[in-house]
Amino acid sequence: MDSLIRKSETSIAEALASWQAQLTQKGSSLEEEVAERYVSRWTSPNLSHVMKIRTALVLGLEEYLASEGLVNIDRVTISPVTDPLCHGVEHVPVISYQNVPYRTTHSMIYSKFLACMSPHIPGVFIDSPNIRLELPSSDGSMRKKYLIDFSQMDIERRRHTPIASDGYFRDPDTVTRILQEDRDRALDFFEDLIIHAVKKVRSSCSESLKALGIALDIPQKPFPRFFKDEWLEKGESEKGLEKKLGKIAGTQFFWVLGLLRENYDLVYPFLQEDGSIPEPGDITSRQIFNYDLCAAAKYLDGSLGDAWEVLSGGLREWFFPAIIARLLANNVLREAPVFDGKGNITNLDKLDGYGPFLLAASMKDSGGEPIFPQTFGGGLGIERSLFALLQGPKIRQIEEITYFGKNPDIPGPFLF
Repeated sequence: MDSLIRKSETSIAEALASWQAQLTQKGSSLEEEVAERYVSRWTSPNLSHVMKIRTALVLGLEEYLASEGLVNIDRVTISPVTDPLCHGVEHVPVISYQNVPYRTTHSMIYSKFLACMSPHIPGVFIDSPNIRLELPSSDGSMRKKYLIDFSQMDIERRRHTPIASDGYFRDPDTVTRILQEDRDRALDFFEDLIIHAVKKVRSSCSESLKALGIALDIPQKPFPRFFKDEWLEKGESEKGLEKKLGKIAGTQFFWVLGLLRENYDLVYPFLQEDGSIPEPGDITSRQIFNYDLCAAAKYLDGSLGDAWEVLSGGLREWFFPAIIARLLANNVLREAPVFDGKGNITNLDKLDGYGPFLLAASMKDSGGEPIFPQTFGGGLGIERSLFALLQGPKIRQIEEITYFGKNPDIPGPFLF
């Protein structure tokens, strides 16, 4: 697990001075570096067009979410727990405050769940900050899509049909049917969200879209849907699947369903009554109730660019024993919590920062039913969405749609 960040042997000022010296040796200067990497972008008409589109996009998203009764909640940037993520992210940093270590948030995933415990609201949304120290590409290539700090519209909503706790084992056919119906409702909700936001951008930013060489269609429901297993050829890697499916879909927006991923994405059935769990290779996409929304740019000649994943989400694990089983199976926890029956956890020191979260998730109401919410949700990357929809004749790399974006594949220190 994460360890406390060690004090750097080099100060920021010393690191910048060293960088300036390297530039000088190459016949350049710090001024030239700032002018080329930053000032030229800040003063470009391209960025002003992007920011007008960004403003309309965020406003459109928030308008729709508020109209659905979801409430905007406070941002969480440091916490004992954060999204563990199952891809190659460098799991730092940790900030010590009042002698307690806190992680900077990869996303507000666990915070969203806890906020949805309230029975008085249908769901929550946050334009949330995220820090993910992505590892640079191993071969020095420009992967285009990564930023180490970015924002996403984090959304979580209660599912339409709650399932009684004893139904998980007792009636799997009914549970599966309910989950399938609620997954379809989730996709329908997010499609309406995208359609509303696209209409907002089109009505407000037609000149900016044209200036960037981009067309933007109002998508038609339902978006094309692809179950991963059924479109992945035997032995083929998931890498590049979104681009492949984008060519098949022929539309700007489509779904990829059923990717075995994070511990909180619902897999059903997963936990058996005897405590056994399936091997990862035995779990099919139809058992995995999550989804990725992919988007592609459309150009003025009608052609489509490469598709990129812009939203990840899913129905969530809600059954407490399954929550624990998934955390253990994904190696997020080393052991299960042990409750002493008096309101405490006897092995709290073995649970990293998850103890308080798991205690809250285990709590029940006066009728003996869990109060942990049964939800679906997702995170729509703002910068990723802008890049996916605007990449083309004017926009080449993801940092070009930001003022201060930090692309891990660009060498040298970030100066702002």
